[in-house]
Amino acid sequence: MNQTTPAIVAQSAVRRLPRVALWLLCLAYVLPGFVGRAPWRTNDMATFGYMVELAQGRSAWLRPTLQGQPPEIEALVPYWLGAWAIQLAPPSWPADFVARVPFMLLLAMALACTWYAVYYLARSPRAQPVAFAFGGEAKPTDYARAMADGGLLAMIACLGMAQLSHETTPALAQLAFTALAFFALAAMPYRTWLPAIGVVLGLAGLALSGAPTTAVLLGLGGAVVYFLDRNAQEPGEICDAPRSLRWSLAILLVTVAVAALAWSLDQWRWRIDLPDTDWTSLRNLARLLLWFTWPVWPLAVWTLWRWRRQLTSGSFGRHLALPLWFVGVALAATLTTDAADRSLMLALPAMATLAAFALPTLSRPVSALVDWFTLLFFTIFALMIWVVWVAAQTGVPRQPAANLARLLPGFMPSFDWLPFTVAVGASLVWVWLVKWRAGRHRSAIWKSLVLPAGGTALCWLLLMTLGLSAADFGRSYQPLVRNVDRAIRAQTPGRALPSCVEFDNLNRGQITAFQFHGGLVLKPARGAVQCPWLLVDTAKARPLLRAVDKSTWALKLGVRRRADNGEAIQLYQRIPQ
Repeated sequence: MNQTTPAIVAQSAVRRLPRVALWLLCLAYVLPGFVGRAPWRTNDMATFGYMVELAQGRSAWLRPTLQGQPPEIEALVPYWLGAWAIQLAPPSWPADFVARVPFMLLLAMALACTWYAVYYLARSPRAQPVAFAFGGEAKPTDYARAMADGGLLAMIACLGMAQLSHETTPALAQLAFTALAFFALAAMPYRTWLPAIGVVLGLAGLALSGAPTTAVLLGLGGAVVYFLDRNAQEPGEICDAPRSLRWSLAILLVTVAVAALAWSLDQWRWRIDLPDTDWTSLRNLARLLLWFTWPVWPLAVWTLWRWRRQLTSGSFGRHLALPLWFVGVALAATLTTDAADRSLMLALPAMATLAAFALPTLSRPVSALVDWFTLLFFTIFALMIWVVWVAAQTGVPRQPAANLARLLPGFMPSFDWLPFTVAVGASLVWVWLVKWRAGRHRSAIWKSLVLPAGGTALCWLLLMTLGLSAADFGRSYQPLVRNVDRAIRAQTPGRALPSCVEFDNLNRGQITAFQFHGGLVLKPARGAVQCPWLLVDTAKARPLLRAVDKSTWALKLGVRRRADNGEAIQLYQRIPQ
């Protein structure tokens, strides 16, 4: 019997979360944000641009480029997935939606892998609850299943994951492959071929998604965990040292092969950037860590405290070692890279696992505190979304309507029955869920995370239904492209698009937007080709070459909106010489 486990769980507390409810929750979280929108600025749109270039044969598959520019995040697999989807889909289907389909599946895979990772880690001997003197303790399989439900709820509840996990960027691919590698390492004591395939695909996919160093570190940590686990056993437990040693060597070989693959494809880049030590930078970093992983991080800290006897005994098992290593690597990447939020997202599957192991140790007052805080927070947030939507539609209340008009000048709200119906249905489900949680019924160990996960899914769904038109107006390039398109057609005989348009200082997202939304044929301004129009972003620090030469170009349009985040697009027409 494990004498150091703090988990005291009866069989009555490990009821399964109804599968239909779990599937509907995942569906309500995954689909909104992928359906019914245009690509967002800037990384979402830029990544889509590289996919289109690959799909149309204008770029090499091993060296993706966009107008001669390499991607800001050196990766291959995310661009390949989107390009293959565009090539396989019927030509009539919207390319931007088709490119999001693989990423929708990647998010679903991340959630599924997190569930199974928690399941297999909870089955390990040191994770089991205390055995009762007269029986009645939770059965291992039922206990593991209930813990996995709690881990999945914790994953969905993370506030910082909602937006980043619904963008077609390498960050989502990194999250999915990290979760796949995490699941594979967790399942190795119980399965053979599936974990073997999972660790190869997970580490290789992570390395080719822009994080080769992270992949190598995770692989090395997994090998060390199984090497140390080979002789660790509880009294009466059968030791399987040869199997653990074989797994350790196999993980090490896969890690070396993945490192060689990333090196051969020139995917290694030096991105280490030590954080600033000034107070403002440290405060911003601390704020990111606190809100991005809420409400998982307090539960993870609680797990470390309640399971401290295993941690300090020197014989703690893989159910704590693996999540801690994955979290540590992700936190190190967060502190040493400029993409802090995207690096921190890689810690969420492991942090959700640690949060799950806090559930069997929570007291009733703590669970009640979590419930009440969650209820108030998400109910108020959902009501605010509804109030802003009503104000946009009717102009009442005046202040939210005025704030929306100031933030999104030119935005014209519209009414659509389908998103409205979905939003109403989701709100009614939230009311029912609160009523169910407050009712008198047998408690399950995952009960404390039902409201956080449901509230996060509710608010995200409301934002992606009621607020989707406003989000598209503010976060897409479509309004900018429409303004430029009208200006060009007004000066063009027959209102036809020009043969080409020169550009200077445009970022990758802007280039993609003008090519995809506007149908423009862009050429770099430094090239030999002379086009009748010129597009520049004057907000950039780099000096413009001849863009301001008044003898060559005449200014026709200047666009600068509050929603454009510092972009100042100017359109020039060539003066006949």
